[in-house]
Amino acid sequence: MGEMTGGSWGATGLVLLAVWAKVVARADHDDAVFIREFTLIRRDHLSEEPLHDAGLKPEDPSSRIARSEEDRDTLWDAWGSWSECSRTCGGGASYSLRRCLTSKTCEGQNIKYRTCSNVDCPLDAGDFRAQQCSAHADVRYQGRYHDWLPVYNDPENPCALKCKAKGSSGLVVELAPKVLDGTRCYTESLDMCISGACQIVGCDHELGSAAKEDNCGVCSGDGSSCRLVRGNYKSQHASGKIEDTVVIIPFKSRHVRLVLKGPDHLSVESKTLQGVKSQVALNKSGQYHLENTTLDYQKLADKEVLRIPGPLRADFTIQVQFASGADSVIQYIFYQPIIHRWRETDFFPCSVTCGGGYQLTSAECFDMRSGRVVVDQYCHYYPENIKPKPKLQECNMEPCLASDGYKQIMPYDLYHPLPRWESSPWTACSTSCGGGGIQSRSVSCVEEDMQGTITATEEWKCLYAPKTAILQPCNTFDCPTWLAQDWSPCTVTCGQGLRYRVVLCIDHRGLHAGGCNPSTKPHIKEECLVTVPCYKALDTLPVEAKPPWHKQAIELEEEIAVTEEPNFIPSPWQPCSRTCGTGTQRRTVKCQLLLPFSQTVADLPDDECVGVKPPESQPCYRTPCHKTEGGDDVEEDEMEEMVQGEGLHEWEYDGFTQCSESCGGGVQEAVVICMNKQTKEAASDQSLCVSARRPPPLLQDCKTQPCPPRWETGQWSSCSASCGVGLMSRTVTCTHQPSRDSNSTEILRNDDCHDPKPNPIQACNRFDCPPMWEAQDWGQCSGSCGNGLQRRLVQCKQRLADGSILELPDTFCPSKSPANQRTCTQQQCPPQWVTSWSQCSVTCGNGIQRLEAVCRKQGEDGRYHTIDSNNCSSLARPSRVRPCSLSLCKNSLKPGPTILAQRNVYIQWRKSKKVHLVVGGSAYLLPWTTVLLRCPTRHIHKGNIRWLKDGKPMMSLPQLSVTSVGLVKIQQIGESDTGTYTCVAGQAQEHLVMQVIGNKRKTSVTEDTHPYDRFVEHLLQVKSASEDDLSIPNVLILDSQKLEENLRRQQGEQLIGQLVSQLPHYETNGSPLHHPQIPLRKTHSTRSRIPVIIQRSRKVGMVTSSDVVVHIGSPVLLRKPVATLEMKCETLGYPKPFLSWMKNGKQLHYNSRIDLLPTGSLRIQSPNRADEGLYTCTARNRLGSSSLSSWLQVTGSKGRNCVQGVCSDRSNQSLCSGQDCFLRWRVDPWEPCSASCGGGSQTRRVRCMRGPEDKLREMENHHCFGVGRRPPDTRICNILPCASWATTAWGLCNSQCVGPSLAAQHRRVYCQDSNGTKVAYRMCSGLQLPSSTRNCSTDACALQWRVGPWTQCTATCGRHGFQSRRVVCTQQATGRPTLEHQCLWKPRPPSWQRCNLSSCGRAGECRDSTRYCEKVRQLELCTLPQFKSRCCQSCLNS
Repeated sequence: MGEMTGGSWGATGLVLLAVWAKVVARADHDDAVFIREFTLIRRDHLSEEPLHDAGLKPEDPSSRIARSEEDRDTLWDAWGSWSECSRTCGGGASYSLRRCLTSKTCEGQNIKYRTCSNVDCPLDAGDFRAQQCSAHADVRYQGRYHDWLPVYNDPENPCALKCKAKGSSGLVVELAPKVLDGTRCYTESLDMCISGACQIVGCDHELGSAAKEDNCGVCSGDGSSCRLVRGNYKSQHASGKIEDTVVIIPFKSRHVRLVLKGPDHLSVESKTLQGVKSQVALNKSGQYHLENTTLDYQKLADKEVLRIPGPLRADFTIQVQFASGADSVIQYIFYQPIIHRWRETDFFPCSVTCGGGYQLTSAECFDMRSGRVVVDQYCHYYPENIKPKPKLQECNMEPCLASDGYKQIMPYDLYHPLPRWESSPWTACSTSCGGGGIQSRSVSCVEEDMQGTITATEEWKCLYAPKTAILQPCNTFDCPTWLAQDWSPCTVTCGQGLRYRVVLCIDHRGLHAGGCNPSTKPHIKEECLVTVPCYKALDTLPVEAKPPWHKQAIELEEEIAVTEEPNFIPSPWQPCSRTCGTGTQRRTVKCQLLLPFSQTVADLPDDECVGVKPPESQPCYRTPCHKTEGGDDVEEDEMEEMVQGEGLHEWEYDGFTQCSESCGGGVQEAVVICMNKQTKEAASDQSLCVSARRPPPLLQDCKTQPCPPRWETGQWSSCSASCGVGLMSRTVTCTHQPSRDSNSTEILRNDDCHDPKPNPIQACNRFDCPPMWEAQDWGQCSGSCGNGLQRRLVQCKQRLADGSILELPDTFCPSKSPANQRTCTQQQCPPQWVTSWSQCSVTCGNGIQRLEAVCRKQGEDGRYHTIDSNNCSSLARPSRVRPCSLSLCKNSLKPGPTILAQRNVYIQWRKSKKVHLVVGGSAYLLPWTTVLLRCPTRHIHKGNIRWLKDGKPMMSLPQLSVTSVGLVKIQQIGESDTGTYTCVAGQAQEHLVMQVIGNKRKTSVTEDTHPYDRFVEHLLQVKSASEDDLSIPNVLILDSQKLEENLRRQQGEQLIGQLVSQLPHYETNGSPLHHPQIPLRKTHSTRSRIPVIIQRSRKVGMVTSSDVVVHIGSPVLLRKPVATLEMKCETLGYPKPFLSWMKNGKQLHYNSRIDLLPTGSLRIQSPNRADEGLYTCTARNRLGSSSLSSWLQVTGSKGRNCVQGVCSDRSNQSLCSGQDCFLRWRVDPWEPCSASCGGGSQTRRVRCMRGPEDKLREMENHHCFGVGRRPPDTRICNILPCASWATTAWGLCNSQCVGPSLAAQHRRVYCQDSNGTKVAYRMCSGLQLPSSTRNCSTDACALQWRVGPWTQCTATCGRHGFQSRRVVCTQQATGRPTLEHQCLWKPRPPSWQRCNLSSCGRAGECRDSTRYCEKVRQLELCTLPQFKSRCCQSCLNS
């Protein structure tokens, strides 16, 4: 009540008036006085006479605002000052007035409003609408006092003060027609009531603003300050726990939704930033409050739903309490604020105080929640966060002056060089030649300190300059290639011979070198033919006979013969170089080949032969030497020592090696050593023993005991995901090998292996995936026949390393997204009747029109073609007559007004903003729909049309109006708009009965005159099965006459089934809308439905065409042989029913002739007598089942045949019996298309066949004319147009510079057909794509680097001095500076350099090395070591 009583309304130009009304109590109560209405009345609405008794002064003209330019051009005075706010908090309204300065009417409004007091009210302030209701608690109503509670969200008049009496009476009264200004129209909206009308208020608290909050709660935001989090949780009852944590939702999260399916129970716990914990028990459905946050909880039979609009005022922990039964599944989704954001810092202090330095910025991770700077890892957690790059700028560029005092030597006169990129040496090239090679190096950012020590530092410090390349191409020269010389003359003078050539390996320098691929070497010989005949005696040897030396060559020790292929041929070994002892043998090895016809050997270069060249020398040994020729006996002494050595050492076995196996049987080998016989110790050199006397190897068995069971692991599988987080698996089994000789292993239980079991699963590829498109499965085809459309949902998603999936805007994914729709071709549509009205039977006056029907069929091109009417004989031919009226005949009386009513039943299938209706029928509409009701008339002016509602003249209301042309417009219909609307034109009247779906209120029309309610109610109950099909129109328009006939002829359930199955092919002029959620009546409806089989006809089908399609439920009589018989079984139900077929009460067995189609239909090829019987289709889902049967009879001889009481004459033209009578057409597969695009043709073979499958005979075509039309043997194909790449003109040459006077220009490349029409890119995918970018010449890129003079060096000697200069990018013509990145195509000149690098003297020499030493001495800084060493001489004197 504080808001209502606070403030002086009299001072602000408002007077609170109470309108008193007497209410007579008709019960035992006394007459009562009751405040019926109170509102704010503006002072300018009252009399202009002064209120003397009130003591109020007239308005001071000086208080009025000066008139604006706009006001001066009109008759209005200036706007007055703003009034006090209607509320003190929570959002109110203030107004300003102006008055008209003339007695004429001024255009425009005399009052304008604005919002005010847009601050939250205290928690104990209460609701503003509730305060207005409670103000009537002390006033009697119908003789009693009531505690009034507000009624919120009234759809008809949200700005009226409606209140309900507290208690169970259910009394709802409109206590005032207007609420106070500033009252919210709806609880979940900022829109407010001003002067009794609801005004739109945006999130910026501006009237009429369209600003909306994004998902993050930011007004007019782009959604970048939060991220979508979704996930699943499955309880594990087997863990033994009684509760578990599902998810922790952080502070300020929004739009939280959790759904639990299963027996478990949800609970919520909160924790504030101060660590205070609270908990709420969710016992029943309703609203709960926790930490000033509202929770909407709904508990259903099989699930629990928790919604929290947010923002959360604390961290919420969602927990699940386990119950007995199956495990539960919890799905959750919410928007989590990104509380850690990058924040750019200010520039760091300059590196020097004068003489030219630099300064950088950085980025720090800022916690938006606590207002503190945290470590960078917090910001790296969010992929949406992009760390800003550092900025660099020059600073303190002015020269250092001698009078600057202490500033000159700060910081300590030690120049700190800029951080720079340092690179390691290049690695070896990945290829030796031919281009495509790559070499790499590492590049890191380094700093140099005052001692010259270089250390690595953060990369951002070097980002002011481009990072040097880490990859470069290498060895781009061509690889060595084979070069063939000219061919030699033919090896014979007559007949057929050979010729040869030399093939060299030439490198990129033109030198003969190795390195060529031997497999690509050109051949060095080929056959040649001399056109001179050869005459040889009969007793001569054959041409291929070998010369005599060939036999000798074979007998040599080297058994390598010269062949027709180049080979290394060694000569015999020469004698040993020594007659005793060890010497050397030598021989020659040449690359040679045999010329077969001339029987000569040709020498070739060594690189012509393949393989390793045999050795040209080897050691040799004949006999031991005793004495040399000079009488020297050294060799004899050596011989004696050798003989003595052989007697002193001998081979011995010394133990065994380690066993080759730890169990199951292994092998050990005896160790052989050379042992000294005297010392019994192993010799250090095994050559002291004679190798020829070495004992043979000795083996023995070991570790023969069986191995215990052990784990055997298989190879790791490939990772299940290339990124995000995947799994690798392997097989781990406990095995046992009975013995070493056994090749098989036994697989045991896991308990038999005592060692820890290796892990069979491990995670892999744990890193974030790049954003990519995710396409769901294709939906059903929009048509059951002909050409339709399939749609699917394509979203841009990113799988993160933690396994969660992040939904991103489409711009994050590659530009080319997968198609979200495609054409789908079903079976050909059957013929159907197409109707049109004939011309009127008279030329004037009143006549009739007849409905003309034409049999048409849809072709492969999608167009309809007129065919023989016999093809539609199985369908009932439409036949109707309607009256028609033309202009009046001469000398005829002028007719009275008529109404062209339409007898339609309108059923709104989806929500729509606007629906057009015509009088003459009934309408069932969804609430909140705008209705335009039309009354088409003749012979009367539109302005003379009158409208009635429920028999009473219709009054214009804010939401209901009648236009000047007789059109009724109802804005956002509600319960009060239900009724009968009557159009009156003269003596003619027509009605339209309007029902609001979900409305309990009934119209005044009786059930007899309004028979569609039950039908529409049942239709809407089964609507959920097809409400997702966007091909179904928003409003169904049914012919009321046909609907009544069908309702009389068959049950409503069957009629609904037929209607739902035909909805995808329904055509109307409705606009696409959303799906409805409100049922017809307040009855319990659910998506689940027991199966229902649709029965099409109850007549016996007697068919004669070659391909027969019938519907289950009616007997089928085949009078002639047919190619195929298809029995359709169409069903309704949810979940989708499963179909099964039975014959004569037994399960039907399928084969190559009798099979089940994907649609559930049964197809029988060439049906015969053996196929006769009762066929039953059963549709079954988890809710139940339904069955329907048909009797099939095949007739083929004279006589009369009866099936279930229906008889037909058998054909008397049969000249054969048995399976020989089966005539049918047989087609071969289509041949390939004659053209790949632009339209080609295909052919196939069509034959007339007779007899059973195993005894088929081909007949003349005329024999099969009686069983059906001959299938086509030609058709068109590849009708897609031929396409090619096309380009637009090159764009302007004004992009970023890429070189001297060079920029890049672009053009668009697209795919078009031969007619110049743009088509999809995929149609040109096989063609070479033209370039879309090229370089161009422009004066705007005539740029250059301009440098300034170097500053004075900061040191006189040593390695610490540096100087800087200004470097700018300027235009060559004008010298004006421009953006620096335009010159980056050319290396930037250095802006600083070292100087005065000469040594400061020998070690130990005392001298000054900087020009600031005088200041160091004056400031008494010599006590500091760094200055004492730099200013040794000056400090020594001080």
